[in-house]
Amino acid sequence: MNGQRKGRDRGEPELILPRGRNETEEERADRRWSELLQEVRVIQTGVQILFGFLLTVVFTARFATLGTADRTIYAITLLLGAATTGALVGTVTFHRLVTGHRLKPQTVLWAARLALVGVVLLLATVASALLLILRLALNDTVAPWVVAGLVVWFVVCWFVLPAWVLRRYSSSE
Repeated sequence: MNGQRKGRDRGEPELILPRGRNETEEERADRRWSELLQEVRVIQTGVQILFGFLLTVVFTARFATLGTADRTIYAITLLLGAATTGALVGTVTFHRLVTGHRLKPQTVLWAARLALVGVVLLLATVASALLLILRLALNDTVAPWVVAGLVVWFVVCWFVLPAWVLRRYSSSE
């Protein structure tokens, strides 16, 4: 078989990992670009909905009753949402501006970096939005703790678990 056996020594089910694909650098760049584009499509929809909601908040009657701290949190959240949108849309504009210059592998690398920046900014945007909403729904004492717990959860799901899987299954035995 063209793969490696992993997990047998830990009582885990046998997992056969392929050693790699038989593709050229250009084919790999094309595949990675398609995968990145699909990922950005998924995340961008959620970001657009969140950012659109944030843009409307200032026009609600309740906004006028917010204190200075909550208005500041709102402004920070709005700016983070705009920055998130910029990073994620940046992946596509980056590709569009360098297309045709035979830089596909480099384009994919830099667009992937922009997408990762977008994910980090999304984490900050969601945390900030949750803080604002939970300060109003709960109280000033509980809200930061709930948000901190959720941020830890997001970090585990979005970064720690993938890093663990990468380390666990890509190391050679």
